[in-house]
Amino acid sequence: MPISDKFRRKRMPIYEYQCEECGTISAHVVLGAQPSAELSCPSCGSPELRRVLSSFAVVESEASRLANFDPSRPRDESFYRDSRNVGLWAKKRAQQMGIDLGPKFEETVEKARSGKLIKEML
Repeated sequence: MPISDKFRRKRMPIYEYQCEECGTISAHVVLGAQPSAELSCPSCGSPELRRVLSSFAVVESEASRLANFDPSRPRDESFYRDSRNVGLWAKKRAQQMGIDLGPKFEETVEKARSGKLIKEML
């Protein structure tokens, strides 16, 4: 069997659907020949779901994230849940002002990102 046929037969069992009623996007495990008609929106319970393209992750280097970061732009709470964003504002502002915060600052940021800083404070 050609490799392309092998991969066509194996389908990823997790699909994302958007609710036609409330707009919520949710992920559902769909095994085998389970019809999507059995699925419903976890927010409003509507069975009117439409399959959408799944989102994907893009990996950026720290330097690229810092270059693209705008400290004046407001952020939603999900921004602050990502530990990679700890210290990003301070790094960008220091860069804009031409200040080198030194290796001690970098060490502190890495401790904060990993949760070690909080453990040291307790």
